[in-house]
Amino acid sequence: MRKLIAIWIAKLSAIAGRLVGKNSSAGPGTIALKICPDLIERLQANIKGKVIAVCGTNGKTTTNNLIYSALKKSGYSVLCNNLGANMLSGVATAFALRCNWLGNFKADFACFEIDEASAPKVFRHIKPDYIVVTNLFRDQLDRYGEIEHTVELIKNAIQIADKPVLVLNGDDPISASFGISYDNAVYFGIGEAVLPQSTEVKEGRFCTVCGEEQKYNFIHYGQLGDYYCPNCNNKRPNIDFEAKNVDLSDGISFSVLDEKIQLNYRGFYNIYNVLAVYSLLKAMNIEIKSFSTTLQEYKPQTGRMEEFNIGKKVILNLAKNPAGFNQAIATVLQDPRKKDIIFAINDKPGDGLDVSWLWDVDFDKILHSGLNTVSLSGIRRYDLALRFKYDEIPFSAVSEDMRMLIENCLRTDAEVCYILVNYTALFSTKDILSDIEKQKGIGEKND
Repeated sequence: MRKLIAIWIAKLSAIAGRLVGKNSSAGPGTIALKICPDLIERLQANIKGKVIAVCGTNGKTTTNNLIYSALKKSGYSVLCNNLGANMLSGVATAFALRCNWLGNFKADFACFEIDEASAPKVFRHIKPDYIVVTNLFRDQLDRYGEIEHTVELIKNAIQIADKPVLVLNGDDPISASFGISYDNAVYFGIGEAVLPQSTEVKEGRFCTVCGEEQKYNFIHYGQLGDYYCPNCNNKRPNIDFEAKNVDLSDGISFSVLDEKIQLNYRGFYNIYNVLAVYSLLKAMNIEIKSFSTTLQEYKPQTGRMEEFNIGKKVILNLAKNPAGFNQAIATVLQDPRKKDIIFAINDKPGDGLDVSWLWDVDFDKILHSGLNTVSLSGIRRYDLALRFKYDEIPFSAVSEDMRMLIENCLRTDAEVCYILVNYTALFSTKDILSDIEKQKGIGEKND
């Protein structure tokens, strides 16, 4: 009876949330678990096939939702927390809301995006058969601590999961380290130098086996690349699913196992997201029906290079740590158009309270991107202003009023405006853009 009551109240809570305009992606699960702490264990028998978990600092939402889309496109029924609530409460919400009022559902597979710090707790309730690790970078230092702590959390989670198949980013020495001395791991990676080469590796510089500083044949970004240790011979593993013939001139294209992959969306990092999905499905021996069509039809989540046309193209992108911002800036650099850029940084709990990571972002590279104007917003806009002063990057406005900054950009002669924000600035910015878009639409109809 507790199970049914938990499900009913979770459903009613979600309905109430929708009435007031909320997604209710975590709250219903929190309530349900208080009523029935073993709800997930009771419901997981409704999943006929395998359970997949996606972890990692960057890219896990896109990767998880692509897995969901690919499985659905192939005709499977899939349970997924695709609203992005990636802690235990989010997983419980996905289970509860999938049930009918009698507490039943059927799914062929389940795929869950899992927060790295929450993984040990989640895996005590449901053990994944496959774990995908996209990459590991420093993120939310006040919550995770240094990256070594995150590594220990994931190692612990893997042990709790009880011998899952690991699908690992072989270009990331930190992620790849989970496969050392592990019996069942597959690796994905990019097999050639594509981007301009850097000699600076800010994290993950040291061998995970002996501690010696690693060397690289080539680097993609961060610590990702073809690495090797000159001391103990630990190196990039043999890659099972390797991207080659990468072309960034018109969207993204590459080949893997002699199959051509074409993406419409921007961002070199998306190659890793797609490779992770491709590798997982191959490791599961699932025939990938219409994979290219899935990629073409896939709509990235809010703020993943999301485009708005409000009289000028405006592109909204979420970046929450140095690696994410550096890749966002690299994507901006690939756009030859004259551009305005707005940066917004908050320091709410969802973002991480420590913003010292701003000093690890290569903001100065935007000076070489056809830059027109720079504006700064968010709670920590003055920290951004100080950071830009040190790099001698001129900015035209500093304001908490994001709407005003956007409207200012609409009046310039730039061809496109990029807005790069961290997590809690994302949804309020999207709301402003959607409102402007709606107003523009109304105005055109009135004309």
